Amino acid sequence: MKVVVADRNLLPYRETLENGTPDGTELSWHERFDEDALIADLADADIHVGGKVTDAMARAGTRLRLVQVVGAGVDNVARAALPSTTVVANTFHHEDSIAEYVLAAAILLRRGFLDQDRALRQGVWATSVYDHALPQPDATAGARVGFVGFGHIGQRSWSLLRTLGCIGATVTGRGAVDAVAHGLDWAGSTDELDRLADESDIMVVSAPLTTATSGMIGPAQLRALGPRGVLINVGRGPLVQERPLYEALSRGDLGAAAIDVWYDYPGPDGHGEPSAHPFGALPNVLMTPHSSGITRRTFDGRCRDVLENIRRIADGVDVKNPVT
Repeated sequence: MKVVVADRNLLPYRETLENGTPDGTELSWHERFDEDALIADLADADIHVGGKVTDAMARAGTRLRLVQVVGAGVDNVARAALPSTTVVANTFHHEDSIAEYVLAAAILLRRGFLDQDRALRQGVWATSVYDHALPQPDATAGARVGFVGFGHIGQRSWSLLRTLGCIGATVTGRGAVDAVAHGLDWAGSTDELDRLADESDIMVVSAPLTTATSGMIGPAQLRALGPRGVLINVGRGPLVQERPLYEALSRGDLGAAAIDVWYDYPGPDGHGEPSAHPFGALPNVLMTPHSSGITRRTFDGRCRDVLENIRRIADGVDVKNPVT
C-alpha cells in the first residue's frame, strides 16, 4: 500500500508515522507543495495525506482509496474530480488551541492591550489613569459573544468564555443547536445573523466555507457590531467580505478584529501579503498567519487519526471522520 504524505506539518512526526503504519506500507514524503511531482506520485497511490488536492491531482489519483486531510476544512480538495470510490476524511484536535487564541484575542482587543503595548514602548502610559481623554475599556467578563458556527471550535471557545460570565448565542446553517444544553442565551439559523451581530460585543467566526457561507458577513453585520465591537475570524477568510472589513476597521465603524485566516496565502517560502488591502497599517487589527491551531497538542492528535485511518484502509474497514 502506498501513502503519499504532502502535509509539511507532519514532518516532525515522520518517524512516528513510519513506525506506526502496517507492514508493507510505502510512505512517499513531499516537503513542499509541487503539483507536478504530486501528480506523478499519485498515479499508483492508495492514500493521499494532505489538505490540498487540485483537479489535476484528483484525476491522476485513479487508485486513491482515501484522501486524508490533516485538518477540518476540505475546501481545498477537488472532491468532484476524485474517483467515485475515494473517501475524503478530516481530523480535528485543533479546538483547544484555537479556543485559547479566541480567548486571548478577545481580551487583548477588548481591553486595548495592543495599543497600550505600542504606546508604552514609546514611553507613553496610555491609560485613563494618566490621560483623562482615554475611556476606561470594557471588560471581557459579561460581554455578549455571538458565534457564527458552533462546531468543535465554537463549542470549545464558548466553554472558556462562559467561565468569565459572558453571555453566548449562535447561528448555524441548520439552526439545530440546543441553546439550553450548551448554556447559550439563544441559538438559531443563519437567517438570524443580523440579530446576532446587533446583539454581540464579540463575534467569533468559525463556520465552514461553502458557496452558501462565502461572504456571509458584510457591511451590515460589521456596522451592527459597531465601534466597540470585536470580530474574531478563525474559520476562513472569505466568510467575511474583504474590502468591507478593511473599510470598517479603517473608519472605526468596527472596533477591532483578530484575523487568523486570510484572503491570499504565500507560496512554499512563506512570504506574501495576506490581502490586497493594507490591514497591517491598521492599529486595531491582530494579524496572525493561520496559526491559531498550530500547536504540538493539535498535531499529536491529528497524527494519531492519520495512523488510525491508514490502518483502517489496510484492514478494509470504514475510516474515521468521513466527510459526506
